[in-house]
Amino acid sequence: MATKKTFIDVELEWAEEQLSSWKAYIDANPLHELKDRVGEKITARGGVIPYVIANIEAQGKFLQETMKNYLALLKEVDGMREKEDVKKSTPRGHQDLTPGESGLI
Repeated sequence: MATKKTFIDVELEWAEEQLSSWKAYIDANPLHELKDRVGEKITARGGVIPYVIANIEAQGKFLQETMKNYLALLKEVDGMREKEDVKKSTPRGHQDLTPGESGLI
């Protein structure tokens, strides 16, 4: 049972790290500031020609997919947190005991 709990804790930590990483990337690359990424390619004769590495549309699509993945993972993490909170708040063996059984008398 302890290994399962440890596994869930590690999985939850990893998911939270992914969320913060994706959020930082999205914040660092706003859609309105995207520009075509252009590189230079060396030709057979030694010249240099420009070429598009990633156009604005491809970058925008990637950001939108990242945002969708972020929201889906955020929903899963919230669900995992709720399950962990319920486990922590519910005591084991909690039952309605008579005063004699609970030690009050």
